[in-house]
Amino acid sequence: MSDVLTQEQRRHNMQRIRRRNTKPEMHLRRGLHARGYRYRVDYNGLPGRPDLALPKYKAVIFVHGCFWHGHNCPLFKWPKTRQEFWRNKIESNQTRDKRVIDDLQKAGWRVLIVWECALRGTERKVLDDVLSEVEYFLKTHPGTFKEISGTGAGLSQITEEPPSD
Repeated sequence: MSDVLTQEQRRHNMQRIRRRNTKPEMHLRRGLHARGYRYRVDYNGLPGRPDLALPKYKAVIFVHGCFWHGHNCPLFKWPKTRQEFWRNKIESNQTRDKRVIDDLQKAGWRVLIVWECALRGTERKVLDDVLSEVEYFLKTHPGTFKEISGTGAGLSQITEEPPSD
């Protein structure tokens, strides 16, 4: 199947995709700030350059886009065009994510991934619920890894350990 956009139109669309300050990230940042949490944004002193770093809690937060990180949810669909390119791209992103999580944990940091589907889409959760889960992770969660994603039932899907191959 060929692309319905010209090469220049596709290039223009792809260039407009943000790496930081995305809407889901901004919702999370504003909510955490309103609850009194202070953080560093795009902390480049750590592996993977986390979206938020909270040194006081020795924790980092990544806000992952479901498409770019290949999340198994309704927001992710494999593209119909250039399938091999996209499969390689997304799989390499997933491999990098696993390596970054491992490096951060070895350095003593706790890792939280908030998936885009938890904050937008038909199966999103209430922002206050997501913020409460983030707060729980920061203050009392005993583990070093947690994921928050949206679900169809309105309940959270929480993974306590990073996905393995």
